[in-house]
Amino acid sequence: MGHGEPPHGLLHLGSWRSGWGVFDRCCAGLGNMIVSQGRDGLCKGWVIEEAGLSRRPIFTISTSTYHFCKLSLVKVPCSAHGIQSGSSGSNSDTEPHRVLTGENAGSRDVNPAGGTQEYEQGSSSDGQNILAIAGQESSEIELWDIKSSRKVMCLPQRCSANMTVHPTKQRGLCMAVQAFIPCESGGYINVLSSYEDGSTLWWDVRKPGSPLSSVKYHSESALSIAIDGLCTGGISGGADSKIALFSLDHQKGTFSLRNEVEIERPGIASIAIRPDNKITATAGWDHRIRVYNYTKGNALAVLKYHSATCNAVAFSHDCKLMASCSADTTVALWELYPPKTPSKVDIATEEVEK
Repeated sequence: MGHGEPPHGLLHLGSWRSGWGVFDRCCAGLGNMIVSQGRDGLCKGWVIEEAGLSRRPIFTISTSTYHFCKLSLVKVPCSAHGIQSGSSGSNSDTEPHRVLTGENAGSRDVNPAGGTQEYEQGSSSDGQNILAIAGQESSEIELWDIKSSRKVMCLPQRCSANMTVHPTKQRGLCMAVQAFIPCESGGYINVLSSYEDGSTLWWDVRKPGSPLSSVKYHSESALSIAIDGLCTGGISGGADSKIALFSLDHQKGTFSLRNEVEIERPGIASIAIRPDNKITATAGWDHRIRVYNYTKGNALAVLKYHSATCNAVAFSHDCKLMASCSADTTVALWELYPPKTPSKVDIATEEVEK
Protein backbone atom coordinates (compact mmCIF):
# COMPACT_ATOMS: atom_id res chain seq x y z
CA MET A 1 0.00 0.00 0.00
CA GLY A 2 1.37 3.39 -0.94
CA HIS A 3 1.63 6.69 0.87
CA GLY A 4 -1.61 8.21 -0.42
CA GLU A 5 -4.94 8.73 1.31
CA PRO A 6 -5.86 6.63 4.33
CA PRO A 7 -6.96 3.08 3.52
CA HIS A 8 -10.44 2.17 4.78
CA GLY A 9 -11.39 4.94 7.20
CA LEU A 10 -13.79 2.55 8.87
CA LEU A 11 -15.37 4.77 11.48
CA HIS A 12 -15.03 8.28 12.74
CA LEU A 13 -16.15 8.55 16.35
CA GLY A 14 -16.93 12.23 16.04
CA SER A 15 -15.58 15.19 17.93
CA TRP A 16 -14.45 14.04 21.33
CA ARG A 17 -12.64 15.88 24.05
CA SER A 18 -11.42 14.18 27.17
CA GLY A 19 -11.88 15.74 30.59
CA TRP A 20 -9.28 18.30 31.55
CA GLY A 21 -5.97 16.69 32.37
CA VAL A 22 -6.79 13.16 31.21
CA PHE A 23 -4.02 12.14 28.86
CA ASP A 24 -3.97 8.34 28.74
CA ARG A 25 -6.23 5.37 29.00
CA CYS A 26 -5.42 1.66 28.89
CA CYS A 27 -7.46 -1.54 28.90
CA ALA A 28 -5.08 -4.38 27.95
CA GLY A 29 -5.79 -7.53 29.92
CA LEU A 30 -8.54 -5.97 32.06
CA GLY A 31 -11.60 -7.41 30.34
CA ASN A 32 -14.49 -4.96 30.69
CA MET A 33 -12.48 -2.38 32.59
CA ILE A 34 -10.47 0.62 31.45
CA VAL A 35 -7.88 2.66 33.36
CA SER A 36 -7.50 6.41 32.85
CA GLN A 37 -4.55 8.54 33.88
CA GLY A 38 -4.65 12.27 34.64
CA ARG A 39 -2.10 15.02 35.05
CA ASP A 40 -3.33 15.36 38.64
CA GLY A 41 -1.52 12.13 39.56
CA LEU A 42 -4.73 10.05 39.73
CA CYS A 43 -5.30 6.75 37.92
CA LYS A 44 -8.93 5.60 37.86
CA GLY A 45 -10.64 2.37 36.85
CA TRP A 46 -13.93 2.38 34.96
CA VAL A 47 -16.31 -0.42 33.98
CA ILE A 48 -17.33 -0.61 30.32
CA GLU A 49 -21.13 -0.87 30.41
CA GLU A 50 -23.74 -1.23 27.70
CA ALA A 51 -24.34 2.52 27.52
CA GLY A 52 -20.67 3.50 27.94
CA LEU A 53 -18.37 3.87 30.92
CA SER A 54 -19.59 3.70 34.51
CA ARG A 55 -20.51 7.08 35.99
CA ARG A 56 -18.19 6.57 38.96
CA PRO A 57 -14.72 4.97 39.01
CA ILE A 58 -14.51 1.57 40.68
CA PHE A 59 -11.08 2.48 42.06
CA THR A 60 -8.83 5.50 42.32
CA ILE A 61 -5.07 5.37 42.81
CA SER A 62 -3.39 8.56 44.00
CA THR A 63 0.18 8.20 42.73
CA SER A 64 1.18 11.79 43.62
CA THR A 65 3.17 11.84 40.38
CA TYR A 66 3.09 14.73 37.91
CA HIS A 67 4.71 14.08 34.53
CA PHE A 68 4.00 13.19 30.90
CA CYS A 69 4.85 9.47 31.07
CA LYS A 70 1.88 7.29 30.13
CA LEU A 71 1.08 4.36 32.39
CA SER A 72 1.53 0.77 31.26
CA LEU A 73 -0.42 -2.31 32.22
CA VAL A 74 1.36 -5.65 32.13
CA LYS A 75 1.57 -7.34 28.74
CA VAL A 76 1.79 -11.12 28.45
CA PRO A 77 2.77 -13.11 25.33
CA CYS A 78 -0.18 -13.47 22.96
CA SER A 79 0.15 -17.26 22.87
CA ALA A 80 -0.43 -17.35 26.62
CA HIS A 81 -3.99 -16.15 26.07
CA GLY A 82 -4.69 -17.76 22.74
CA ILE A 83 -4.95 -14.45 20.88
CA GLN A 84 -3.33 -15.79 17.77
CA SER A 85 -5.70 -18.72 17.60
CA GLY A 86 -8.70 -16.58 18.46
CA SER A 87 -9.51 -18.33 21.71
CA SER A 88 -9.98 -16.66 25.06
CA GLY A 89 -8.70 -17.46 28.49
CA SER A 90 -5.22 -18.28 29.66
CA ASN A 91 -3.12 -21.29 28.87
CA SER A 92 -2.92 -23.69 31.77
CA ASP A 93 0.81 -24.11 31.17
CA THR A 94 1.50 -20.41 31.65
CA GLU A 95 3.39 -19.42 34.80
CA PRO A 96 1.51 -17.33 37.38
CA HIS A 97 2.24 -13.62 37.12
CA ARG A 98 4.34 -12.34 39.99
CA VAL A 99 5.75 -9.09 41.26
CA LEU A 100 7.55 -8.60 44.54
CA THR A 101 5.50 -6.80 47.13
CA GLY A 102 6.76 -3.68 48.87
CA GLU A 103 7.81 -5.57 52.00
CA ASN A 104 10.08 -7.93 50.11
CA ALA A 105 11.26 -5.45 47.50
CA GLY A 106 12.14 -2.88 50.13
CA SER A 107 14.08 -5.19 52.42
CA ARG A 108 17.69 -4.19 52.99
CA ASP A 109 18.61 -7.85 53.25
CA VAL A 110 17.71 -8.54 49.65
CA ASN A 111 20.66 -9.00 47.34
CA PRO A 112 19.71 -7.47 43.98
CA ALA A 113 22.26 -9.67 42.22
CA GLY A 114 20.94 -12.84 43.82
CA GLY A 115 19.01 -15.62 42.13
CA THR A 116 15.32 -16.45 42.10
CA GLN A 117 15.19 -18.60 45.23
CA GLU A 118 15.05 -15.86 47.85
CA TYR A 119 12.34 -14.04 45.88
CA GLU A 120 10.20 -17.17 45.73
CA GLN A 121 10.06 -16.99 49.52
CA GLY A 122 8.44 -13.55 49.41
CA SER A 123 4.81 -12.84 48.69
CA SER A 124 3.65 -11.95 45.19
CA SER A 125 0.77 -10.28 43.39
CA ASP A 126 -1.11 -11.08 40.21
CA GLY A 127 0.73 -9.32 37.40
CA GLN A 128 -2.51 -8.70 35.53
CA ASN A 129 -3.47 -6.24 38.30
CA ILE A 130 -0.22 -4.25 38.22
CA LEU A 131 0.36 -0.94 36.49
CA ALA A 132 3.71 0.72 35.87
CA ILE A 133 4.19 4.47 35.89
CA ALA A 134 6.97 7.03 36.31
CA GLY A 135 7.40 7.79 39.99
CA GLN A 136 7.45 10.74 42.35
CA GLU A 137 11.16 10.81 41.63
CA SER A 138 10.61 11.33 37.91
CA SER A 139 13.56 9.21 36.79
CA GLU A 140 12.23 6.16 38.64
CA ILE A 141 9.43 3.67 37.89
CA GLU A 142 6.72 2.66 40.34
CA LEU A 143 4.61 -0.50 40.23
CA TRP A 144 1.13 -0.25 41.74
CA ASP A 145 -1.36 -2.97 42.64
CA ILE A 146 -4.73 -2.02 41.14
CA LYS A 147 -6.79 -4.11 43.58
CA SER A 148 -5.29 -2.66 46.74
CA SER A 149 -4.35 0.78 45.29
CA ARG A 150 -0.94 0.23 46.87
CA LYS A 151 2.56 0.86 45.58
CA VAL A 152 4.43 -2.45 45.60
CA MET A 153 7.81 -1.59 44.12
CA CYS A 154 10.12 1.17 42.94
CA LEU A 155 12.74 0.71 40.21
CA PRO A 156 15.53 1.14 40.98
CA GLN A 157 15.13 -0.08 44.52
CA ARG A 158 16.09 2.98 46.59
CA CYS A 159 17.49 1.09 49.60
CA SER A 160 19.77 -1.23 47.63
CA ALA A 161 22.99 -1.61 49.57
CA ASN A 162 24.88 -2.24 46.33
CA MET A 163 23.81 1.02 44.67
CA THR A 164 26.92 3.19 44.40
CA VAL A 165 25.76 5.21 41.38
CA HIS A 166 22.05 5.87 40.84
CA PRO A 167 21.24 4.17 37.50
CA THR A 168 18.54 6.59 36.31
CA LYS A 169 18.94 10.10 37.75
CA GLN A 170 21.55 11.14 35.20
CA ARG A 171 19.24 10.01 32.39
CA GLY A 172 16.61 12.67 33.06
CA LEU A 173 12.85 12.16 33.13
CA CYS A 174 11.29 8.76 32.50
CA MET A 175 9.29 9.36 29.32
CA ALA A 176 7.78 5.93 28.57
CA VAL A 177 7.31 2.55 30.25
CA GLN A 178 6.24 -0.91 29.08
CA ALA A 179 5.62 -3.68 31.60
CA PHE A 180 5.54 -7.29 30.40
CA ILE A 181 5.98 -10.90 31.48
CA PRO A 182 8.27 -12.89 29.18
CA CYS A 183 7.87 -16.65 29.15
CA GLU A 184 11.48 -16.99 30.34
CA SER A 185 10.93 -14.97 33.52
CA GLY A 186 9.02 -17.63 35.45
CA GLY A 187 6.04 -15.29 35.71
CA TYR A 188 7.93 -12.27 37.11
CA ILE A 189 7.35 -8.82 35.67
CA ASN A 190 9.92 -7.09 33.47
CA VAL A 191 9.81 -3.39 32.55
CA LEU A 192 11.28 -1.37 29.68
CA SER A 193 11.72 2.33 30.50
CA SER A 194 12.80 5.13 28.16
CA TYR A 195 14.35 8.42 29.21
CA GLU A 196 14.92 12.04 28.37
CA ASP A 197 18.51 11.39 27.25
CA GLY A 198 17.35 8.89 24.58
CA SER A 199 18.24 5.74 26.52
CA THR A 200 16.14 2.65 27.29
CA LEU A 201 16.62 0.34 30.29
CA TRP A 202 15.46 -3.24 30.85
CA TRP A 203 14.41 -4.19 34.39
CA ASP A 204 13.54 -7.50 36.08
CA VAL A 205 11.73 -7.17 39.44
CA ARG A 206 13.91 -9.95 40.85
CA LYS A 207 16.91 -7.63 40.51
CA PRO A 208 15.44 -4.23 41.38
CA GLY A 209 18.71 -2.56 42.32
CA SER A 210 19.93 -2.08 38.75
CA PRO A 211 18.72 -2.74 35.18
CA LEU A 212 19.63 -5.89 33.31
CA SER A 213 20.98 -3.75 30.47
CA SER A 214 20.68 -0.37 28.77
CA VAL A 215 20.89 1.00 25.24
CA LYS A 216 20.71 4.43 23.64
CA TYR A 217 18.96 4.29 20.28
CA HIS A 218 17.85 7.95 20.13
CA SER A 219 19.79 11.20 19.98
CA GLU A 220 16.94 13.08 21.66
CA SER A 221 14.27 12.10 24.20
CA ALA A 222 12.86 8.58 23.80
CA LEU A 223 9.11 9.22 23.98
CA SER A 224 7.42 5.91 23.22
CA ILE A 225 8.09 2.20 23.43
CA ALA A 226 6.12 -0.96 22.68
CA ILE A 227 6.86 -4.67 22.98
CA ASP A 228 5.65 -7.23 20.48
CA GLY A 229 3.06 -9.96 20.92
CA LEU A 230 5.61 -12.59 21.91
CA CYS A 231 7.55 -10.27 24.26
CA THR A 232 10.74 -11.05 22.35
CA GLY A 233 11.39 -7.60 20.91
CA GLY A 234 9.92 -4.19 20.33
CA ILE A 235 10.14 -0.75 18.83
CA SER A 236 10.89 2.71 20.19
CA GLY A 237 10.38 6.24 18.94
CA GLY A 238 11.50 9.65 20.13
CA ALA A 239 11.87 13.33 19.45
CA ASP A 240 14.46 12.59 16.76
CA SER A 241 13.82 11.44 13.18
CA LYS A 242 13.96 7.66 13.50
CA ILE A 243 12.34 4.62 15.03
CA ALA A 244 14.36 1.67 16.32
CA LEU A 245 13.32 -1.98 16.06
CA PHE A 246 15.09 -4.26 18.53
CA SER A 247 15.18 -7.83 19.83
CA LEU A 248 15.45 -8.98 23.46
CA ASP A 249 17.76 -11.84 24.42
CA HIS A 250 16.14 -13.18 27.57
CA GLN A 251 18.97 -15.55 28.41
CA LYS A 252 21.59 -12.78 28.37
CA GLY A 253 19.28 -9.93 29.35
CA THR A 254 20.46 -7.78 26.44
CA PHE A 255 19.07 -5.72 23.56
CA SER A 256 20.09 -6.09 19.93
CA LEU A 257 19.20 -3.55 17.25
CA ARG A 258 17.37 -5.15 14.29
CA ASN A 259 16.69 -2.09 12.19
CA GLU A 260 16.57 1.69 12.22
CA VAL A 261 13.98 3.47 10.10
CA GLU A 262 14.45 7.13 9.20
CA ILE A 263 11.25 9.20 9.20
CA GLU A 264 10.52 12.40 7.30
CA ARG A 265 9.58 14.52 10.32
CA PRO A 266 10.66 14.17 13.95
CA GLY A 267 8.48 13.27 16.91
CA ILE A 268 6.79 9.95 17.70
CA ALA A 269 4.27 10.27 20.54
CA SER A 270 3.03 6.67 20.57
CA ILE A 271 3.82 3.27 19.07
CA ALA A 272 1.81 0.05 18.87
CA ILE A 273 2.54 -3.41 17.51
CA ARG A 274 -0.33 -5.59 16.34
CA PRO A 275 -0.66 -8.75 18.48
CA ASP A 276 0.17 -11.02 15.53
CA ASN A 277 3.48 -9.14 15.01
CA LYS A 278 2.65 -8.42 11.37
CA ILE A 279 2.49 -4.63 11.40
CA THR A 280 3.33 -1.70 13.67
CA ALA A 281 2.02 1.86 13.72
CA THR A 282 3.35 5.19 15.00
CA ALA A 283 1.51 8.35 16.05
CA GLY A 284 3.47 11.43 14.99
CA TRP A 285 3.75 15.09 15.85
CA ASP A 286 3.25 15.78 12.14
CA HIS A 287 -0.45 14.71 12.35
CA ARG A 288 0.31 11.39 10.62
CA ILE A 289 -0.16 7.75 11.52
CA ARG A 290 2.52 5.66 9.84
CA VAL A 291 2.23 1.92 9.32
CA TYR A 292 5.21 -0.41 8.88
CA ASN A 293 5.94 -4.07 8.36
CA TYR A 294 7.14 -5.06 11.82
CA THR A 295 9.54 -7.76 10.65
CA LYS A 296 11.21 -5.88 7.80
CA GLY A 297 10.67 -2.29 8.89
CA ASN A 298 9.52 -1.12 5.47
CA ALA A 299 6.79 1.54 5.23
CA LEU A 300 3.30 0.36 4.25
CA ALA A 301 1.09 3.43 4.58
CA VAL A 302 0.84 7.01 5.80
CA LEU A 303 -2.60 7.93 7.18
CA LYS A 304 -3.33 11.63 6.71
CA TYR A 305 -6.68 11.88 8.45
CA HIS A 306 -5.92 13.89 11.60
CA SER A 307 -5.36 17.67 11.58
CA ALA A 308 -3.24 17.99 14.75
CA THR A 309 -0.61 16.05 16.70
CA CYS A 310 -1.44 12.35 16.93
CA ASN A 311 -1.23 11.29 20.58
CA ALA A 312 -1.90 7.56 20.60
CA VAL A 313 -2.43 4.48 18.47
CA ALA A 314 -3.58 0.98 19.43
CA PHE A 315 -4.65 -2.32 17.85
CA SER A 316 -7.58 -4.52 18.81
CA HIS A 317 -6.81 -7.91 20.33
CA ASP A 318 -8.28 -9.73 17.31
CA CYS A 319 -5.96 -7.74 15.00
CA LYS A 320 -8.88 -6.49 12.89
CA LEU A 321 -8.95 -2.83 13.90
CA MET A 322 -6.60 0.01 14.72
CA ALA A 323 -7.58 3.13 16.68
CA SER A 324 -5.84 6.51 16.50
CA CYS A 325 -6.48 9.68 18.46
CA SER A 326 -5.28 13.23 18.05
CA ALA A 327 -5.16 16.66 19.63
CA ASP A 328 -7.77 17.60 17.01
CA THR A 329 -10.26 15.94 19.46
CA THR A 330 -11.07 13.02 17.16
CA VAL A 331 -10.70 9.27 17.50
CA ALA A 332 -10.73 7.18 14.33
CA LEU A 333 -10.99 3.44 13.72
CA TRP A 334 -9.21 1.79 10.81
CA GLU A 335 -9.39 -1.58 9.14
CA LEU A 336 -5.80 -2.27 8.08
CA TYR A 337 -4.51 -5.47 6.52
CA PRO A 338 -7.02 -7.66 8.40
CA PRO A 339 -5.63 -11.08 9.34
CA LYS A 340 -6.67 -14.07 7.30
CA THR A 341 -9.73 -15.76 8.76
CA PRO A 342 -8.89 -19.42 9.44
CA SER A 343 -10.87 -21.91 7.38
CA LYS A 344 -12.76 -24.83 8.88
CA VAL A 345 -9.93 -27.08 7.69
CA ASP A 346 -7.33 -24.96 9.53
CA ILE A 347 -9.41 -25.02 12.71
CA ALA A 348 -9.90 -28.78 12.51
CA THR A 349 -6.17 -29.30 11.93
CA GLU A 350 -5.34 -27.12 14.93
CA GLU A 351 -7.71 -29.10 17.15
CA VAL A 352 -6.12 -32.38 16.04
CA GLU A 353 -2.62 -31.04 16.79
CA LYS A 354 -3.72 -30.08 20.30
